[in-house]
Amino acid sequence: MHQAAFESREELKIWLPWCHSDYKIEETKDWVKFQQKAWNDKLEFSFGVFEADSKRFIGGCGINQINWIHKIGNLGYWIKTDAAGKGYASAAAKLCAAFGFIDLELNRLEIIAAKDNIASQRVAEKTGATKECLARKRLKVGDKIHDAFVYSLVKEDIIKNMV
Repeated sequence: MHQAAFESREELKIWLPWCHSDYKIEETKDWVKFQQKAWNDKLEFSFGVFEADSKRFIGGCGINQINWIHKIGNLGYWIKTDAAGKGYASAAAKLCAAFGFIDLELNRLEIIAAKDNIASQRVAEKTGATKECLARKRLKVGDKIHDAFVYSLVKEDIIKNMV
C-alpha cells in the first residue's frame, strides 16, 4: 500500500491529504492498525484493490462516515496513477457497495466528489450512482473547502449494474 500511494503521491495529494509529498511507511502501518480496530468497532470498512493478473496492490476502496441510525455511509476509492483509467476504481466501488448493502445492510451510500475532481466523478457515474446535486462548500480537503457533487447509490442500483 505504501509503495502504491508513494508512487502516486503527487497526483493523489490533491484530493487525499494523507498522501502528502513526504508520506512515510510508518503512516501506512498506523493506518492499517487503525483500520483493524475501525472494522471491529464497525466505524469503517476498507479494502485493498488488486490487479487480477499480477495480484499487485493498486489502490483502496471503502465505506466510512457511517450513520447507523439512518443506515447511510460514504463510499470512497483511489487508484495508483499507473493503473488509473482502466476501470479498476469503478469495479472496486461496485463490489464495495454490494458489501455495504448486503453485509452491512445499509440503505444508501454517498460518493462526494469535488467539483474539480473529474476522475472521481467519472468513477461515480460508472458505478451507476445518481448525481443528485452540486452542494456548496460540501467537502474539506486539507485546508480547502470545495463545492462537491453528491452522488447516491441504493441497493437497486448495484443489483441493476451487476447483472
